[in-house]
Order: sequence, then structure tokens, then C-alpha cells
Amino acid sequence: MARVSTFDDWIDLLKEWQSDIGLDQDLIERFMPGYRFEAKYGTLPTSEIYFGNFKGERRWETVMEIPDQRMRDAALSMIVYQGDTEFASNEQQRFLVNNAPSEYDLASLVRIMVEETRHGYQMCHLLVDKFGSEGKIEAQKMLERRAFGKKNRLLNAFNEDVVHWLDFFAYTNFMDRDGKFQLTMLGHSGFAPLAASMGPMLREEAFHMGTGITGLRRIAKAGVIPVEMQQKYYNKWISGSLDLFGTDHSGSAQWAYTWGIKGRVDEDSTSEVVDKEELNDRARSQFYAEVIATVARINEVNVSDTKLYVPDMRFNRKIGQYSSEKYATDGRKLSDAEWEVYAPTVLPTAGDEAVLAGYFANPDWIAPKSASSAAN
Repeated sequence: MARVSTFDDWIDLLKEWQSDIGLDQDLIERFMPGYRFEAKYGTLPTSEIYFGNFKGERRWETVMEIPDQRMRDAALSMIVYQGDTEFASNEQQRFLVNNAPSEYDLASLVRIMVEETRHGYQMCHLLVDKFGSEGKIEAQKMLERRAFGKKNRLLNAFNEDVVHWLDFFAYTNFMDRDGKFQLTMLGHSGFAPLAASMGPMLREEAFHMGTGITGLRRIAKAGVIPVEMQQKYYNKWISGSLDLFGTDHSGSAQWAYTWGIKGRVDEDSTSEVVDKEELNDRARSQFYAEVIATVARINEVNVSDTKLYVPDMRFNRKIGQYSSEKYATDGRKLSDAEWEVYAPTVLPTAGDEAVLAGYFANPDWIAPKSASSAAN
């Protein structure tokens, strides 16, 4: 690829990327006629930084106003990681345009893919517009990485294909819900352009989560796919989402807070004294509580006597203090040998994918979209 020197150069790379993953302009025009990618910056409630060592000072409008190079590097890294997940999610979901259960679902998918692309666009606009040559290099690399083939997206959870719609709805309910938490925390940033990017992204993210929980409710309501099979995909993406909050006692999270780059989810409303060593775990626990509430809403329409559940927070963790240990969904500690036998009973397998193909052949595997299947 040619070197990015202007944002127009980057747009040319975006078009190549869209073609590579199958998100072509015809699909966009079909469901979102006239849509044009653009950077959107919302209005901030205050021009002051309200946490960390620079509390009470004016938010930084430019990179050079950020007082220290380490802080600038931290802001750039936050933007790069956020943008990388946005493009990666499109790559993970690229197969789904070929097997949507209804026109409504295809339209929802296209909207989500377009908006996730715009979120990546937004992060790259920040990089190219604010961070000079380093930002341009990072924006180019964003479109050169792939969740498929090279599988070199920055976070491992975003290198996994999402090949069917049960997988997709679980992904959008749980992984996009993690995205909501991450965007909210960045929305408190002392770097004003980053914080101002988050409002429009969060409004779009709400549709993505709504699509996820509505889809899971429709599946539970239809009662065709056994609850035990549905549960495997809950287990997969809930545990994956918990990992996205990072390691326990994270030094990088502590510095990001101290420097005013990334706050707590409820930074603008909490009176709780900050415990910098527990920042990631606090956010993870808040997310976990919200996940429990969403699964309860799905169970409201679940026609089976078997109810869906949220696995123990220690289950199937790849990052943090539980990553070297094995736990069952009910919290029982398992040996490595016990885990090898147990894991296929609670996580998706290749055999499950084959069985699911049979269920998907039944046109009633998912209930039609209706007011009763929707949830906030």
C-alpha cells in the first residue's frame, strides 16, 4: 500500500479495505442510501478535566497541549486500540451478509458494519488530523491488519470469525456492550477531541447492543435451538468480553487515570474515592452486573424450562489473575484434565457448528422481529 500523507490517501485505503471484506457500496446504498462516512464530534458537558492529576485544568485541544510525551503516547495508544477493534469487528462478521435470516436482519447488519466502520474512521481521523506523521502511520496500519488470514488484530478476541447469527447476536449483545463501557470511559478524557468523539459513537453503539439482545430474545422465544446450545455462545462471548477490561491491578490503567486520559465509567457522577489498583476490575464488575440484567431480560421470553445464565466471572478467562486456572461455569475449580473433558460441554465446538446448520435450515429457528422481542 502507498504511504498515507493526507486523509484523502487514507480514504483510498478504506475503499480497498471495504472491498476486501465484502462491505461494498451497493449494500450500503441498498439499506443506507446517501450515507457518507464522516467524522462526528459531539459537545462536551464541561471544558474542564475532572479526574486525575490535572483535575480542574482545561481540557487539551491539541496533542501538543498534553503536558508530557508519555501522556501523548498513552492517548495515541488508546485511539489505536479502539479503532483496531472497530475495523476488526467488521472483518469478523464478513460472512453474515450471505446468510441473513430476514431482510430486517440484513439491514441491521449492514447498519452495524457501516457504523463500526465509521467508528474506525473516527479514530483514524483523530490520528491523521492530530498526531502528525506517527498518527498517519498508525492509521495506515489499522487498515493493513486483518482479523482473518494474518489474524493480527491487536486483541485476540477480535481475531475470531463470527460465522452465524446466534454467534453474531451474542457478540453484539456482549462484546458491543463492553464497547459501550470503553467508549464511556474515554468520553471522560482530558484530551478534548477524543472525548468529543465518544457521544456520537455511543449513540450508534446503542443500536448495536439493541440488535444483539433483540436477536437473542427472538431465538429464546422461538425455542427451536436448545437452550444448552444457545448457552455455549453466551459463555464464549461473556468470558471474552470480561477479558477486554484488561489485567487486574493494571499499571497502564492507573497511569491513564492519573494523566486524565481515561476515566471510570461513572466518573462524572460517582462520589466513590478512586482505587487506582482496581480500575479494571471495578469496570469489569459493573459490566458483569449489566450482563446479568440483560440475560434476565432474555429469560423473560425464554419458552424453555431451562433458563439461560451468566457463567462465573472466573470461567474461561485468558487475561488476568484467573488466566492460569480453570473454572466451571458455576465457579468450581477444575484440573487441566477435568477442563479438557468439560470445556466442549459448555463452549462451542466444530460439531456444534454442524448441528446448528440443521437448526438454521428451519425457517422458524428465530422469531420474527416484534415489539415483544425488543429490549432497551
